[in-house]
Amino acid sequence: MECLPQDVVLDILSRLPITSLVQSKSVCHSWRSMIQGSLLANKHLSHTSDYDPGIIFQSHWPIQNQYYFVDFAAYPEGNKILKKISFSAKHANLVGSCNGLLCFCNAARIHICNPLTKDSIELPKLSKGPGEVGILGFGFSPTTKEYKLVEIVYRRKRPGVRPRVAVSNPFQAEVRILTLGGSRWRSLGMVPYRFIRQPSQVMVSGRLHWISQLGKYNIDNQFISLDLAAETFQEVSKPDCRSFNRGFYELINLRGHLSAAASNASGGLEIWVMKEYNIKESWIKEFSIGGYLPKELQRMNARIHSPRSVFRAICCFRSGEILLEHRSNALVLYDPVHETFKDLTFEGAPNWFKMVVHVGSLISI
Repeated sequence: MECLPQDVVLDILSRLPITSLVQSKSVCHSWRSMIQGSLLANKHLSHTSDYDPGIIFQSHWPIQNQYYFVDFAAYPEGNKILKKISFSAKHANLVGSCNGLLCFCNAARIHICNPLTKDSIELPKLSKGPGEVGILGFGFSPTTKEYKLVEIVYRRKRPGVRPRVAVSNPFQAEVRILTLGGSRWRSLGMVPYRFIRQPSQVMVSGRLHWISQLGKYNIDNQFISLDLAAETFQEVSKPDCRSFNRGFYELINLRGHLSAAASNASGGLEIWVMKEYNIKESWIKEFSIGGYLPKELQRMNARIHSPRSVFRAICCFRSGEILLEHRSNALVLYDPVHETFKDLTFEGAPNWFKMVVHVGSLISI
């Protein structure tokens, strides 16, 4: 490839899976310089939708807080390889992933890092008062080209203590935001939402999304988004589906579309996809998945008093298969065409874990 123009080499490299691209740094000095440059990093990121996403495991058991990466794009047909990644902060919770950057948080610090380039920064921790709890979100605005951290802070009600002043909405929360590169958190004021803590954040079209519970005993919930450019909240239309008012559900990102999953009577999932953002009529029920228990857990089924299956949808691959997680300890591939399930295992994988979708990149912080 030495005789090829640099822009052609750049284009070829930008289309490689991220694992292969990182390995290519050892080919020669000129490739190493090109791969470490911002031009290739941004060009490669623009092609990530052409490949299957990867996943990050955070181990809970048998060893806590170890992290692993699986790049599905690098091994589309063969055995998937579990790659251990290192991280310096101890007892850190994985908040989310955005453009190849991971956000971690523990009691003392917030860290943003790229596990492939080893870039890492520490951000000022948001101090909370007594009884305050927060939900963190991390995302990128394609409009302003800025990465932002958002924390929604609630004051936990102390048992037996009545407020001195009656409030019309007991679920008021303060929203605070930090732009990467900035030195301080800013307050966006109060919002009348009670967000449900989700297993994974949902970033679509430059907006973070949550489910808001209207009341402690009210099953009619809202979909709420935060536009990271305008820094404003908006209610997002949701599908006309009775399942979303009676069963457990969560929001997910399926190949760039805001989607919502609800448990059905068989222990499976109904997955609705919004084809055009915030157009109510564009919601369609794209998948209806029946119940299934992973083979390694079937032996335990007689000892646990729970539904036959409890799935969480993770992502959708180019093949059309859907990656499902069962109770944070098993993975399953579902083929919607043939309506079949395939247990997915990795050598050395943790027995109990948290996982997030991760698109690897060479983006620097």
